[in-house]
Amino acid sequence: MASQLIREWTGIQQFPPATQTKLIELLGKLKQENVSTLTILVMGKGGVGKSSTVNSIIGERAVSVSAFQSEGPRPVMVSRSRAGFTLNIIDTPGLVEGGYVNDQALEIIKRFLLNKTIDVLLYVERLDAYRVDNLDKQVIKAITDSFGKEIWKRGIVVLTHAQLSPPDGLNYEDFFSKRSEALMRVVRSGARLRKQDSQDSGIPIVLVENSGRCNKNESDEKILPNGTAWIPNLVKTITDVVSNGSKGILVDKKLIEGPNPNERGKLLIPFILAFQYYFVVKPIQRSIKNDMTKESKAPWELRDMGLAKGKF
Repeated sequence: MASQLIREWTGIQQFPPATQTKLIELLGKLKQENVSTLTILVMGKGGVGKSSTVNSIIGERAVSVSAFQSEGPRPVMVSRSRAGFTLNIIDTPGLVEGGYVNDQALEIIKRFLLNKTIDVLLYVERLDAYRVDNLDKQVIKAITDSFGKEIWKRGIVVLTHAQLSPPDGLNYEDFFSKRSEALMRVVRSGARLRKQDSQDSGIPIVLVENSGRCNKNESDEKILPNGTAWIPNLVKTITDVVSNGSKGILVDKKLIEGPNPNERGKLLIPFILAFQYYFVVKPIQRSIKNDMTKESKAPWELRDMGLAKGKF
């Protein structure tokens, strides 16, 4: 496979000066912690804004986005470098096809990630999706089965289309809270996390608005309805996750293919043999011995043994 092209991160200069200052400060914090490379995996269903979020973070149109075209069938890694720091963001195809989890897409993603370390998972959903269902749970389960429960210690839930007017007269914060709670219940269920586990790992939820119509503050930064400049906030959350003490996920051959069933069977052989000996063979031997003891000897047997006293 050809080596990944790493370009200079010129897109950062497209951000307003206030955003640039915050991003450079956050990346500097990672370098102080001896983190010189950061790899972010972006996953989710199709049409939720994964590619647009990648472009927003990079500050340029690095990944093709079209409302009238389906997503690319293969993952794309965008790599940018600045002042000795390399940022890799991996955009992936949607995980749902025809109302079911697309196992083929998952396999393609896993093969693409071979020998790469995932530092952060961005699981992308839409804020304006008003319900969750079993398919959401199946998507979370598929990610967990592919990369293990530990992936969620490096996970962030990203909610796009955040510049909206909530329905039913709800205020913005109440709507965000209800949507987040419903989604986190699905994450805990699909990833088989106890509520305490998710609280301990603290899976953060971040709001994103990729639209060019996004409101801006006096510093020309894109902001959410609550006034938060969302790009620096997302990058800060990413750096917090990287610094939370958990380990990145190395995608090796064992993780992709799972444990070798033949090797697992070999480990069980001694236990199976021991079980058979003590609980099958030994009882049979005792039973045969008891039957032989109880059985009376026929006269012809005694004669052949030279023990018979009578004559025939």
